[in-house]
Amino acid sequence: MKRSQLTRRDFLRASFAGALAAVVPVRGWAQGANERPNIVVILADDQGWGDLSLHGNVNLDTPNIDSLARDGAMFDRFFVCAVCAPTRAEFLTGRYHPRGGVHGVTTGAERLNVDEKTIGDTFKTAGYATGAFGKWHNGTQYPYHPNGRGFDEFYGFCSGHWGNYFDPILEHNGKIVRGKGYIIDDLTDHALEFIERNKNKPFFCYLPYNTPHSPMQVPDRFFDRLKASPLRMRNRDPEKEELEKTRCALAMCENIDWNVGRVLQKLNDLKLAENTIVIYFSDNGPNSWRWNDGMKGRKGSTDEGGLRVPCVVRWPARIKPGKKIPQIAGAIDLLPTLADLAQIRVVGGKPLDGVSIKTLLLTDGESWTDRMIFSHQSGKVSVRTQRYRLDYTGKLFDMKTDPGQNHDFSKDRPQVAARLSEAVARWKDEVLSESPKDDRPFPVGYVEFPTTFLPARDGVPHGNVRRSAKAPNCSYFTNWISADDRITWDVEVANTGDFDTVLYYTCPVKDIGSTFELSFDKNRIQGSVTEAHDPPLVGAQFDRYDRGSESFVKDFRPLRLGRFRLEKGRGELVLRALNVPGDQVMDVRSIRLTLLR
Repeated sequence: MKRSQLTRRDFLRASFAGALAAVVPVRGWAQGANERPNIVVILADDQGWGDLSLHGNVNLDTPNIDSLARDGAMFDRFFVCAVCAPTRAEFLTGRYHPRGGVHGVTTGAERLNVDEKTIGDTFKTAGYATGAFGKWHNGTQYPYHPNGRGFDEFYGFCSGHWGNYFDPILEHNGKIVRGKGYIIDDLTDHALEFIERNKNKPFFCYLPYNTPHSPMQVPDRFFDRLKASPLRMRNRDPEKEELEKTRCALAMCENIDWNVGRVLQKLNDLKLAENTIVIYFSDNGPNSWRWNDGMKGRKGSTDEGGLRVPCVVRWPARIKPGKKIPQIAGAIDLLPTLADLAQIRVVGGKPLDGVSIKTLLLTDGESWTDRMIFSHQSGKVSVRTQRYRLDYTGKLFDMKTDPGQNHDFSKDRPQVAARLSEAVARWKDEVLSESPKDDRPFPVGYVEFPTTFLPARDGVPHGNVRRSAKAPNCSYFTNWISADDRITWDVEVANTGDFDTVLYYTCPVKDIGSTFELSFDKNRIQGSVTEAHDPPLVGAQFDRYDRGSESFVKDFRPLRLGRFRLEKGRGELVLRALNVPGDQVMDVRSIRLTLLR
């Protein structure tokens, strides 16, 4: 049977066969529980394939990441999604992101369905200590929260991006804390502490960084080295490149590299390096027009430049140094692969889209067969085979002879184009049909995780109320000027009970005195703004480049409202003013609800 004549059942069987096989423990390498490999996964944010000296970019120097390829394996063609949250969901589950309900990057669209099992669940079930340190971006409220997804420890933030990278407000296992120093350095500090604490048992350490995502902030010692750089290598369309933004992005990548070096040194110092698998990759293409080896597209695009990222894997005990892997692979493959390498079972009963690529890492891979990797962004789907890419418009590109996607081969090779077009149609029918309109409320009131934050990102402004910036992720509500205005959250209360209720606000002294009401169903609680709190905006002093649509931040003060009764069930949590004596009520960052036991 020709591949173009595959039935839907055949297509699905071919897609899932490798992944299902991966859950069976591997034979031929006996090891005890104490000999299982440790796992460290480092994920960059908005770093393109070209943002490493490893790939020939002379504009920067990344010796520590480069060393992972020298001492391990490098994937030449590794693919992720066009934007952040979908990639993270595919890494966590081994499944295409629409299957798990992830269809955006903010206002709830980034959440991974709670019936999905994650790589954290798999390794925790196998007895590993599990920790995540950085940008989660797959849900804020429990059970979407990382502590509900198999990670014993979480330090970082759950939003899609953060507004300030120096001494930022973060969270540690659901509690608000103040970070120390530059955020990437701080996240790494906590990861190193986790590794140290768990050095005598197997651990899974997930380190999802949030740079070089904007805002473009980086310590002086990294920026100063590049601020006057001539940038010898430029984007394929140099007139599009913003040189100052490029310099800052590369400085942020060098900071990442320095921190990767700290992780590798810690593993050496603890004598854990030999039996620790270290993986480094990124979540999408570059976030600006800069050198990327002439590839078409950048972040947000389903062309090669938006999807191909670096991926290097080091495991001294098993992977031969200097290995280069030409076969295509992707983020969806990492869960089945790591489970396979650790000889543990993937938990959960849902079929995976990814496959174990252990064979490519540990052998010559000569028996590996061609496959298809699909990429989706906002209804646009492209598909990649070893040789071809069919873009979302139906244009066919021969990636071997035309890596810049300059010539459409669809009319020259109609059979190839037809085969891939049919595969895309089947994929859309099977995968996108599982993505109905998002009607998921934000959960509140779990006994096992009693504190819930409802940030402005997840609320809806009404009337005059607006966000502090176009991008919702790190925004707050402002311009609340009328008793007719309101702010709402669509919530579902898991357990009836009394909740300690706190609102995070700012208000200048001239506007204090407003009264307001928080209601849910028939229950209400009132409060008033009696103390001024008007801190300055933070972030501009650290920005190396215009942050565009992202909000600056400020420190919000907690205003305790007291005990508030919430009944089990779904409804609208409504915040509205009763009296506005000044020009405004207040600015609002979030509401904290803690179930009282």
